[in-house]
Amino acid sequence: MSYDYETIQVNHQDHIVEVILNRMDCGNSFNPKMFEEIGSIFSHLETCNKTRAVILRGAGKSFSYGLDLKQSMSMLKPLLQGGLAQPRNELRLLIEKWQNAISAPARLKIPVIAAIHGWCIGAGLDLISACDLRFCSQDALFSLREARMGIVADLGSLQRLPKIIGDAATRELALTAKDIDAQRAMQLGLVSAVLDSPDELWQRAHEEAKCIAANPPLTIQGVKHILNFQDGKSIGDSLQYTATWNSAFLQSEDFAEAIAAFIEKRSPQYKGK
Repeated sequence: MSYDYETIQVNHQDHIVEVILNRMDCGNSFNPKMFEEIGSIFSHLETCNKTRAVILRGAGKSFSYGLDLKQSMSMLKPLLQGGLAQPRNELRLLIEKWQNAISAPARLKIPVIAAIHGWCIGAGLDLISACDLRFCSQDALFSLREARMGIVADLGSLQRLPKIIGDAATRELALTAKDIDAQRAMQLGLVSAVLDSPDELWQRAHEEAKCIAANPPLTIQGVKHILNFQDGKSIGDSLQYTATWNSAFLQSEDFAEAIAAFIEKRSPQYKGK
């Protein structure tokens, strides 16, 4: 399957899809077109039944330098020059449009693995915080630096990072706008592992994606759904919902295949049915 994108590259390998930020000439910074195309590819993947795991990474020397201020300001400038309700509402709608694109990995029913090398700044950090798993290479550097630019971070980091690294660490990164290295990111729990090189990072990301893809796809989608659902809910409410979920979906061909494969001491072949 081929895709006609300007700012991202998409690769298929068996049940795994790579989505690669591909504006190497400007550090994979986010321009309006990239926001649009990220939203587009994840909307497509939502309906792609063959895909069981997604890897998100950047081409070139870094994951992303964040927002492309030069290109984005051409769209933002008319909305920042005073005015009353109309330009302010248009600005709000634009921000919400970009928020929607950055949130796409979190909404996707399929698990998304972020593989980060080099710089991961601003909108890049927003994007990886919407992913399910995060790994980085030793050269990775992270920065929630909007405060340096006179902006309150508005694309998801302030909402998602407290659940990933805790409230205190999020306040530290957001209020100081400082840079942290891979080891500090690992210490905070932002990433699950630090690999020695980008090549080892890509290998680890694919290994994890293969592990996910080897499991029954509807079950994996159910796990992600439950984890997302229980946010803000009581344990009791989440347990009740999970019981209802399993009562609806447990009777599947994949469940029968798992039992048969266990009894017959063979590898299961899941079909997502």
